Amino acid sequence: MWKDFLPRYRAQLRFLLLVALYSAGLIGSLWLAWQLRFDFAVPGEYQPAMWMSIAWIVPVKLALLWASRQFAGLLSYFGIRDLFLLFVAVAGGAVVLLVVRSMDTASEWTPTRGVIMVDFILSFVGLAGIRLFFRLYREKVAHPERHGHGRMKRVAIVGAGFVGANLAKELLMRRGLGLNPVVFFDDDSSKWNSRVHDIPVVGGPDLLLEEKFEWQLDELIIALPAPSARRIREVLALAQQARIKCETVPSMEELATGRVKVSQLRAVRIEDLLGRDPVELQTDNIRQLLHDRVVMVTGAGGSIGSELCRQIAAFNPQRLLLVERCEVQLFQIEQELASAGHGGIIVPVVADILDAARMRAVFTRFRPNAIFHAAAHKHVPMMEHQPAEAVKNNTLGTKLIAELAQEFGTGQFLLISTDKAINPTSVMGASKRLAEIFLQALHAQKPGGTRFVAVRFGNVLGSSGSVIPTFNRQIEAGGPVKVTHPEVTRYFMTIPEAVGLVLQSASQAEGGEIFVLDMGKPIKIVDLARQLIELHGLRPDEDVEIEFTGLRPGEKLFEELSHHGENFKATNHSKIMRFVCTPARLDQVCEQFAKLEREMHIVEPDQMKRLIRESVPEYQPFLGGA
Repeated sequence: MWKDFLPRYRAQLRFLLLVALYSAGLIGSLWLAWQLRFDFAVPGEYQPAMWMSIAWIVPVKLALLWASRQFAGLLSYFGIRDLFLLFVAVAGGAVVLLVVRSMDTASEWTPTRGVIMVDFILSFVGLAGIRLFFRLYREKVAHPERHGHGRMKRVAIVGAGFVGANLAKELLMRRGLGLNPVVFFDDDSSKWNSRVHDIPVVGGPDLLLEEKFEWQLDELIIALPAPSARRIREVLALAQQARIKCETVPSMEELATGRVKVSQLRAVRIEDLLGRDPVELQTDNIRQLLHDRVVMVTGAGGSIGSELCRQIAAFNPQRLLLVERCEVQLFQIEQELASAGHGGIIVPVVADILDAARMRAVFTRFRPNAIFHAAAHKHVPMMEHQPAEAVKNNTLGTKLIAELAQEFGTGQFLLISTDKAINPTSVMGASKRLAEIFLQALHAQKPGGTRFVAVRFGNVLGSSGSVIPTFNRQIEAGGPVKVTHPEVTRYFMTIPEAVGLVLQSASQAEGGEIFVLDMGKPIKIVDLARQLIELHGLRPDEDVEIEFTGLRPGEKLFEELSHHGENFKATNHSKIMRFVCTPARLDQVCEQFAKLEREMHIVEPDQMKRLIRESVPEYQPFLGGA
C-alpha cells in the first residue's frame, strides 16, 4: 500500500513538510524576537500580544512564501535565486507588519517595531538555514553518487571565472564524479592569492613546471569561457610536460543551450586547436526559408546530411524528409531527432536518388518546398578506380533530383559541392563540377522557377571521410601515421559550422550562384598529424613515427578557391562568397550527360576520365593507374 501511496502523493507530502518546517521556523523566530526585545523576560502585559501576534503573523508570512514559490522547489535544491525570493517574501512580511503597526499603534495583536526588525532578521536566517541544511545533507551525506568510489583525483582548474567557478561547485557537489578540485590557475594576476569556493587561485598554469610547486595533481581541466586555440595548445603542452591528464569543459554554445552540464568533461580535441571562430548566423533569414515548409535532405544519414537534419529541425519545418538509402544510418538519425523532440515532423524515407520511380513517388506525395542535396560519393582515391560510379551518383543523381524539383515546383534546390570541384584533378571533384554546370544551365533556362544553387567547402572535421579518424586509428595502433606529402595542405571546418553557413547561403540565394564558404587558413596535414599525436600524450617522431607515402591518384598539394572565368561577388555574410559565371546551354549539357551515361559501363576507367574532360576542360585526370 505504501509503495503505491508515496510516489503518487509525493508532491503533496513535500508541500505539507515545507509548511510544517516553515511554520516551526517562523514561530521560533518570532518568539525569539520577543524574548530578545525584553532580555528573555517578557512583561506580563505583553504576553497576550506575543501569542496573538504569532497566531496571525505566521499565516500571513506563509502566504507570502507561497506567493514567492517557496513551496514549489525541491527541498534540497537551494541556490542564489531561491535565496533572493526567500528574502523578498520575508522582507514583504516585515513591511506588512510595519504598515499595520503604523496604522494602529495601540493594537494588542501587533508587536513593537523592535520585535518586527529582530524577527525579520531571525526568520530570514532561520528559513535559509533550514534550506541550506537539507542541501548540505544531500551533497555531503545522502547523494547516491558518493558511494562505491575510490580515491578522489586531485584536479586543477585553469580559469577562475564564471565557468571555472561553476565547474568547481559542480565537482564539490557531485563527489561521485571522483574529482576533487584543489587549486585554480588563472592568467589574470588580479585573481591570484584569492579563493573561489574556498579553493586557492595560486597563479598561472606555468607554475606546473616549477620545482617548488607543492600541489600533487592528477588532472588539469581547462575551463576558460572562450579560449583561443593558441592558449589551449599552450596549456596542453604544459600538462604534457608535467605528465598529467588534460581535459576541457564543453563549449559555451553547448552550455548555453543546456545540452550538457559544465561537469561533462571531454578530452581536448583537434577542433579546439584549429582556432575556428564561432559563426554568427542571421537566423531570421534562415527561419523564413525553413519554418512551416516541407524540407527534403538527401543523404540524410551521412556526416553533412545528418547535421543538416539537426539544424533544420530546430527551425520547425512542417515536414522534414530524411532521404537515405542506408537504413542503418537512417535509423540512427531518425532516433536521434525523435529523442530531441522532433518526432512529429520527421519522415524517414528509404530511397536511392538514382531510382527515378521511387523519387517521383516521394515528390508526388510530399511536394518539398526546399531540397538540400547531400547524397554523394566522396572518397577521392576510391572513385579514381571507378569513375563511372562517381558520375552516376554525383552527377546523374543530382540531375534527376534537380529535374524533379523543377517539375514539382520546389522553391529551392541546394547542392552540397566541394572545393575539389575547382580545377579538379580527381574524378570525385570533376563529377561535382559536372553537377554544378548542370544546375547553372537548368536555372538559366527558367530563371523564374526553382532557385538552383551550389555551396562549395573543404574538408570537415569528424566526417566519415575525414583524415582525423584514420590518423587516430594509426596512433592507437602505435604508428606510423601516414601522410601523403610534407607540403600538402587542406582547409578544415567543423561540421556544425559548415552546415550553418550552408543554411545561411540558402537563405540569401537568388538562383544560379555557386557559394564558397570562408574556410580560414589552409593547414598542413603533417602539422595536423603532429597535433593529434600530442593530443594522445605522445611525442611525434619519437613515440609515433610520421611516414610520407606520396600523393595518391587524383590528389592535389593544395586546394583552390575559384575557376578561371568565375567572378567574385560579396554577400551580406562575411564568411560566404558568391561566384557567378556564364552558364552553359542546357541542351549541350544534356547531350554531354547522355553520352556519359551511354558509355559509362562500356569504356575503361581512363577512357571515362577522358570523356569527363570533354565536359570539364579544366579537369586534369590521373591516367594509367586506375
